[in-house]
Amino acid sequence: MIAGLGIGRTLRDFCRPHRMALVVYDMQAGIVQQVKDGAEITAKVLKVIEAARDGGYPVIFLRHMSMPRELMGAFQLRQAMAWQRTDDPDAVTPWFLRGTPGFEIVPELAPRENEAILDKITFSAFEGTPLSIILRDLGITSFAICGIATEIGIDPTVRHGADLGFVPIVIRDACGAGHQEAAERSFDNIAYMGDAILSDVEEIVGAMRGHPTAA
Repeated sequence: MIAGLGIGRTLRDFCRPHRMALVVYDMQAGIVQQVKDGAEITAKVLKVIEAARDGGYPVIFLRHMSMPRELMGAFQLRQAMAWQRTDDPDAVTPWFLRGTPGFEIVPELAPRENEAILDKITFSAFEGTPLSIILRDLGITSFAICGIATEIGIDPTVRHGADLGFVPIVIRDACGAGHQEAAERSFDNIAYMGDAILSDVEEIVGAMRGHPTAA
């Protein structure tokens, strides 16, 4: 205790419903199907969600949303051209338009009425969304994160969240990747920076359920 502050260091220090929320990143039908182990990641994410629900933890889903072509500016078109590997802006197709099947959260996870779904056009879950306001208003100081994809969206969300003063908890084996080597580099960098906690499904589910063996 320094100057009246309790400085959390372990998973158990933060894994309490009044201190930690669960952020489920981009588990959308059109994204999950692009990942080789999408079904396995979905099952692991569901296991974490079930533990969070049983323990009364806030659960917040993120969805990546495309703009209609008419509302894509220069940056969004450039980014879409890079992802879709085309040099022609007229050939760009918005992949995740609101209301299309690929935009929706996979049915296995089925967000509940008391859970938030936030839409974004950025890779950081904090940019352009009310996520930080929601967490601060609840008195939350930490967030656990799982979903897809590590190297694209989870990494920048963890970095951004830490810069905002939240302690990120990365559920490593419940984070899918489109490029495994890039994902491993992200994990290595997160570990090197030292302001996040790296966990796995078994450990965090145990902590959420109050198992005494959880770290």
